[in-house]
Amino acid sequence: MAATFEHAHAPSSLGLFGINRRRRTRLAVAIVLALVAIGPLLYMISLSFQPVGDVLSTKPVLVPSSPTVQNYVQAWSENDFGHYFLNSVGVSVATVVLTVALASLAAFAFARYRFPLRELIFYIFLASLAVPALILLIPQYLLLERMHLLDSLEGLTLLYVSTNLPFSIFFLRGFFESIPKEYEESFRLDGAGTLAVLTKLIMPLSLPALAVVSMFTFNAAWDDFPTALTMLNSPSHYTLPIGLQYFIGAHTTAWGPFFAASVIATVPTLVVLVLALRWFKSGVSLGGLR
Repeated sequence: MAATFEHAHAPSSLGLFGINRRRRTRLAVAIVLALVAIGPLLYMISLSFQPVGDVLSTKPVLVPSSPTVQNYVQAWSENDFGHYFLNSVGVSVATVVLTVALASLAAFAFARYRFPLRELIFYIFLASLAVPALILLIPQYLLLERMHLLDSLEGLTLLYVSTNLPFSIFFLRGFFESIPKEYEESFRLDGAGTLAVLTKLIMPLSLPALAVVSMFTFNAAWDDFPTALTMLNSPSHYTLPIGLQYFIGAHTTAWGPFFAASVIATVPTLVVLVLALRWFKSGVSLGGLR
């Protein structure tokens, strides 16, 4: 009995660097999965700094022997890449602002108010998530044509907002409902109206959810190719995903500038991710009213 008791309470054997064997296995699996995830990105960055003759050579090179930034200079200066980049920035930022504003208003109404057909309208929003986006391209095209918004960045922005609203409303409603109503009641006792409650109380306490919605919305608008290719006809209105295809020719492809342009196109998504993580941490620390 004593031996059994001592065996049950004996300290677990530690592995390398004092790490438990089970934890060490999990750490190894996590490292392998991380390498699989970021391996293509690192290889793309490496290719973007390689001279033209070394890009996609028979022998893969992970660390360029003679790195150069000429690919980045060529990528930014050719094919109106800078113009396409600014178009994508404007459309993506406008999509995030409109989506967050409209989704917050709708989610607040669904979370705090009781009105006829509330649940039916909400489930209609949810049902739209089950419809593939490619199926809606033709109806969206005809709709923008009748609204005289075809081949415009404004019309493309409205499409992106309508596409991202259902998920954003669904996500924010659940977060808004988790905020105690006592906070809102005490805020209203100070004379705050409905809009002040939303903008000065609910939204600051919901920074983690707003950061997630903003991140997903930005990435969806930034990376979209089929909708932009269908709705835009003028080269002056093209966004970045369409502009990248100009580096691929019918017979030859400028691989160095193409990889450099791809790295540049990846930077804004990484910046948004870092900002979202920062806001997420700051939102978690909020515990009071003011």
